[in-house]
Amino acid sequence: MATNGTNDNNGPIERIIKAATKIEANELKATILSFLFVFTLMAAYFILRPVRDALSSDWSDAELSWLWTSTFFFSFVAVSVYGAVMSRVQFKNLVPGVYAFFSFSFFAFYFGSSFVENPAYIDKSFYVWLSVFSLFHVSVFWSFMSDLFSRNQAPRLFGIIATGASTGAIVGPTIPTFFADSLGATNLMLIAAVMLLIPIVIIRELEKLKVSELGNKNVQADLSAQQAIGKNPFAGFELFFRKPFLLGIGLFILLYVAISTFVYFEIKNLLVDVDRDIRTQIWGAIDLAVNSLAIVTAVFATGRLATKFGMSVTLALIPVLIVFGLLIVAIAPVIAVVAGLQIARRAGNYAITRPGREMLFTVVDRETRFKAKPVIDIVVYRGGDMLTAWGFTALTAGLGLGLGAVAAIGAGIAAVWAVVGAYLGRSYHRTAVAADAAAAAAE
Repeated sequence: MATNGTNDNNGPIERIIKAATKIEANELKATILSFLFVFTLMAAYFILRPVRDALSSDWSDAELSWLWTSTFFFSFVAVSVYGAVMSRVQFKNLVPGVYAFFSFSFFAFYFGSSFVENPAYIDKSFYVWLSVFSLFHVSVFWSFMSDLFSRNQAPRLFGIIATGASTGAIVGPTIPTFFADSLGATNLMLIAAVMLLIPIVIIRELEKLKVSELGNKNVQADLSAQQAIGKNPFAGFELFFRKPFLLGIGLFILLYVAISTFVYFEIKNLLVDVDRDIRTQIWGAIDLAVNSLAIVTAVFATGRLATKFGMSVTLALIPVLIVFGLLIVAIAPVIAVVAGLQIARRAGNYAITRPGREMLFTVVDRETRFKAKPVIDIVVYRGGDMLTAWGFTALTAGLGLGLGAVAAIGAGIAAVWAVVGAYLGRSYHRTAVAADAAAAAAE
């Protein structure tokens, strides 16, 4: 059985790989397969995502708001059910079972959309279901990785494996962007459903490598936190409402969600008269641009921004840019302008705002991270989706405001978002300084 994989008899290729990447010879096959695993997951998801988003223009603002309301409740239930299943099913069966389940569900949507005369309800179910899928596909993958590699291997290998997710997020949208018109949006479901079967084969091979080449027979994933979250999703509410810092994070996310909703609905309404396959291409192109820009920004800007200018600037930067972007939309509410704003907003979130937001949890205790963070990430985020969707509907269907007027209101919300980000950055700095001083005094 392999132990930790150093082997003086490694060939020149293995020695070059180790020097360049720190991957030992016995870890190479497992690392490549893990890369392909997450690459396939992300590519499949980003093939399906434009298909989902293209459907939104078929529905009124009120209909879409109801779907977002359904997404909130189904997501909440799904997380709880997953936690219960996790505590009863062996992990080696749970992971392939999750991907097989979702694969067959997308096969069902494909056949339903293709052969049902009026697939309106199937389309709406697919729209909600893909949002549920997005909660699980990568989360389950990383749980499996923590069960596969040892604590010594993970720091060296996880960064390399994670590039598979970034690559898949770029390759996936290229398929709907360039081929949705010729293949048809519905057939993209079939492609993604088949792709989700590939990880099942990879999982079986990785399970063998875990025991043989990796020598990690006794490594077990620590899923206690996820299980506790699944069984008791209300555990963090008391912590959340008791701490102003957490309330500030919740408000920051709620304002982010509000802006996301406003921009998403505006694109949806601008594409009403566009053919569904062309819509899929447009949404795919947006995803492709977002993911490409996010990677470049994350590599070259995020770390420098946070270390040089601090958390206040990091958290407030994208909201300030969105203020100006929405003011431009208010003047020229056309698809090219709104799509550009969507690209800047999402790429900025992935590369700057989201990493900065996650840094905020480094200054809270472990109990808060495990109990209050799920309340923020699931209840506040998905609940914010639901509430702001209805808010947008009230402005358009209720008050009859046009896209320009709604964009102006969004600019005001983004301004408040920037102020909250600056406040959180200052609070983070004060808390970090106090913690460092306490640690120094204790030494």
